[in-house]
Amino acid sequence: MKILSGITDPSSTPKPATSSDRFFASMIRDERDLPFVYLTIKISAILIPLAAILFIPGVPVWLWWVAAIAYQYFNNVVFKGPYGLMMHCTSHRAWFKQKYSLLNFYLPWIIGPFFGQTPETYYAHHVGMHHPENNMPEDESSTMRFQRDSLKDFTIYMGTFLFMGIYHLCSYFVRKKRKRLLYRSVRGELLFFAMCIGLCFINWPATLVVFILPFFTFRIIAMTGNWAQHAFVDAADPNNAYKNSVTCINTKYNVKCWNDGYHISHHIDSNIHWTEHPTYFRQTIHEYADNNAVVFDGIHFLHVFLYLVRNRYDLLARNFVNIGDRFKSDEEVIVFLKARTQRIDVSPYFV
Repeated sequence: MKILSGITDPSSTPKPATSSDRFFASMIRDERDLPFVYLTIKISAILIPLAAILFIPGVPVWLWWVAAIAYQYFNNVVFKGPYGLMMHCTSHRAWFKQKYSLLNFYLPWIIGPFFGQTPETYYAHHVGMHHPENNMPEDESSTMRFQRDSLKDFTIYMGTFLFMGIYHLCSYFVRKKRKRLLYRSVRGELLFFAMCIGLCFINWPATLVVFILPFFTFRIIAMTGNWAQHAFVDAADPNNAYKNSVTCINTKYNVKCWNDGYHISHHIDSNIHWTEHPTYFRQTIHEYADNNAVVFDGIHFLHVFLYLVRNRYDLLARNFVNIGDRFKSDEEVIVFLKARTQRIDVSPYFV
């Protein structure tokens, strides 16, 4: 176990200092999101030219392979996390001012497909369905019905999402009579698939590298993250964000990915700015203790996922933050964590 001490996660961003800073800051709703502008420019300047090289007819084989390897490296290793969580932040909080609102479409429609994101489907799924349902049974990405330390159950969870996810999402919007989000989901998915099919007739190897592989990579990573973020659920109070979500503090992942580790406070108030989570966490720490919240120090969601499917509760307990001195030993923490990963019978919710 760990005792809560300091917080090293970012709680501010530098003030605009250069003329370009001030120019871009004048266009966005919150100057604290200025790093998003420069990240987007960097992604555009690297990924789009690499993708173009892959589609050029007659490009030398050696250059094609260099570009393909570089594209996968920058896409999956350098930019995947920061882009994905930038997209997450700007889905919850509109990025550009009303005067420049067309620029809000640049991420989901222009950059998103290079990361395998079908335009606006992420917004519809995450903001339109996941947050309103809060991992409860009507949430089509809910973890409640699964044994959350089982690799077999995760495989079923992942396979269901990959092959049936869009059908389940659309069924949800039909049930809820949310036609606008249904339209956006179907439109984004169909246009992406149509683009990939069309490009395969032009250059299928390039299409595979640029769009199809990132599509599968993104969805696998997204659902792995959701599994870890909602792995520890209190069956007696599953709609309580303190008891169905996880917070990871003091990790380089939070620096790189805009404090994504603060998943409890994100579900409590999805409009909290990413820089405000560490302060909110400190100010409401008593709520975490009162609700037996699961907080880890020094590890992030991928660690949580790997430790779970390997049944390494000892490593989870070692990084567990004992807020309010609730537990006397790692053994007590392990018993507590194991109780939170048990499969939950969801049938009573559909009576």
